[in-house]
Amino acid sequence: MKKVNTILFIDDDEATNYIHQNMVKKSKLAITSIALSSAIVALDFLQTKIDGEYPRPDLIFLDINMPAMNGWEFLEAYKKLDAEMKGKIIVVMLTTSLNPNDEKRARTLNEITDFKNKLLDAKTLEKIIHEHFPDA
Repeated sequence: MKKVNTILFIDDDEATNYIHQNMVKKSKLAITSIALSSAIVALDFLQTKIDGEYPRPDLIFLDINMPAMNGWEFLEAYKKLDAEMKGKIIVVMLTTSLNPNDEKRARTLNEITDFKNKLLDAKTLEKIIHEHFPDA
């Protein structure tokens, strides 16, 4: 079974984060998962070295509708990060948004790899890892 090192969930809904982290743990599709409840906190996290290195998760699941900084604003700031802070991160929009314009917009951005509806399940996660991490 393929697995990645780290998955980062950025979502202001703590219950959703709990469910997603629990699913990752049970599926064993990642060594670790991190859930942050704010896009601002996530940007700080990505820019802070831990043991001399930036965290650089393999996969980010990003919510659109969050207070203070939404998913689109996060992406604008994310684009400006140094390459060593981003690594080869795959970003998937993970949302409850029913607005078709959100998906259209996501599909036009190079930083967005995919667009999925919440809640994420193990089968979908496995498909994303298989598709985007052939060497995992």
